[in-house]
Amino acid sequence: MAKSFMEKRNDPKYIAGTANRQANWGECLWILGFIFALLGVIADATGALGLTMMAWFMLAIVFHLASLSFWLTWVLAVYFRSVGAKEKE
Repeated sequence: MAKSFMEKRNDPKYIAGTANRQANWGECLWILGFIFALLGVIADATGALGLTMMAWFMLAIVFHLASLSFWLTWVLAVYFRSVGAKEKE
């Protein structure tokens, strides 16, 4: 019988298989956070980007915090991979 949506996502083998995808999403959001921080500096210097400096910095903070959830899932996936490799030995 097929596993339900949450049963599949609670399986350590499924989580271990998502390590690459989680790392890629975490990296994309992290880079976007730095881009928004850079745009905040440019907006403060020129005042020509439409949003205020604080709005750009808040976007940077939100994207950096969002990337943390993907990085933590990546750490969990790598841990499950290492536990699975130890069991196979």
